[in-house]
Amino acid sequence: MEITINNMTLLLGLLLLVGVITAKFSTRLGVPSLILFIIVGMILNRYFFFDNASITQFIGTLALIIILFEGGLQTKWNNVRRVYKPALSLATIGVLVTTVSIGVAAKYILDLNWLEGMLFGAIVGSTDAAAVFSVLGNKNIKPKISSTLEAESGSNDPMAIFLTVAFLQLIQFPALNPASLIVSFFWQMGMGLVLGLALGWTSVWIINRINLDSSGLYPVLSVSLAIFTYAFTSILDASGLLAVYIMAIVVGNQELTYRHSIVRFNEGFAWMMQIVMFILLGLLVFPQHLPSIAWQGIVLSILLIVVARPLGVYLSLALAKNFSIKEKFFISWAGLKGAVPIVLATYPMVANIENNEVIFNVVFFVVLLSALIQGTTISPLANYLKLAGEEKSPVAHSIELVSIGKTNNEMLEVFINSDAHITNKAIKNINLPDKTLISAVIRNNELITPMGDTVIKANDTLYVLADKSQRKRINELLNSKGGLNPS
Repeated sequence: MEITINNMTLLLGLLLLVGVITAKFSTRLGVPSLILFIIVGMILNRYFFFDNASITQFIGTLALIIILFEGGLQTKWNNVRRVYKPALSLATIGVLVTTVSIGVAAKYILDLNWLEGMLFGAIVGSTDAAAVFSVLGNKNIKPKISSTLEAESGSNDPMAIFLTVAFLQLIQFPALNPASLIVSFFWQMGMGLVLGLALGWTSVWIINRINLDSSGLYPVLSVSLAIFTYAFTSILDASGLLAVYIMAIVVGNQELTYRHSIVRFNEGFAWMMQIVMFILLGLLVFPQHLPSIAWQGIVLSILLIVVARPLGVYLSLALAKNFSIKEKFFISWAGLKGAVPIVLATYPMVANIENNEVIFNVVFFVVLLSALIQGTTISPLANYLKLAGEEKSPVAHSIELVSIGKTNNEMLEVFINSDAHITNKAIKNINLPDKTLISAVIRNNELITPMGDTVIKANDTLYVLADKSQRKRINELLNSKGGLNPS
């Protein structure tokens, strides 16, 4: 079919429509939606010819920015702070060990040279934020484990990208000095961290201080800040993806105006980018080429799941005494592959190195089997190892002040801790700042209309209409142990 603007528009519409319908039925079928997205892409492959690796790389990079930003927004710093050391070890040492071990296997199984084997290992060496966030979803995995997996998957992309680019450069420029790559690594990671923190705090200041004409512009502002963070950091030859993830954690853990709109918008946007990325993987794979490397792809996928990934986990967590054997086993099993290998597999194609098509097709098997084998067994395994509780209940209510014009007021969501001084007090006896109103109380997933005699209980969620400038003050006031002066 001839590629025209109308055809491409039709293709995009079909991708999103079929992707959403597929996601709807994936839970009922007991199959991760990622697999169904790939299958949809392979079916569409018969009707739409698409093999542009450069466009795929651009779309994939944009997708990773959105996915990491959304994941960072919903990452609780209090949880990450307790596990950042093992997560950092997994994101660096774990990726390196996995890369080398599966790279050695790829060298012999795919008949590649050493650098090409290591390149393949780097491409599939990291876990994927989109896949991990998607599969863990509403699974009530122990906080220590889920936080470790989410922090690892959000922070190990820069290591995988660095290794991929490094091996590509060594293949293309054999005379390149490896010492320069080591200096580059520390620059990329160090500056990525610094700029992520700086731009994160800057983004919080901008979002809370700017007064836009419509609340619908705040989510767009948040995305634009994430994309700017990536681009600005990358221009300085630092890790843009690391900066985006750090920036998102900073933003997500501060008091934000129109937080609900920002989070919900980015959640939907991340889903859209996941759908596009995995369907693009199916479109880029030509089924007639797969049988020739099927057994190699299957063998390498299994070796990655049962040998390389566990080896990386156990070595990187060797000194982590607070993880039991079964917890380490579960972490190794939960190392799903997804959008990152898809994007990185386009690097050899764009560089047009030898065996780039073989590498891409084997990456297809790795992503597909990882989602099929690991994705479908994570929940049963967590239950078997007694590492999970009941599924987390979704938030039943959400209230936000939607304004079509400029306003200084907003609806604040405040969770009441068990030791807050206002617990067991009637609303009429709570001293609030002027022009502040408790508009709703959520208790045990039930919406309560507040009256003067309504008593506030521990674990209630209050929706408070107040001036934006009072956001932090009201949160401190309602959750203080001894009470604060409301003035």
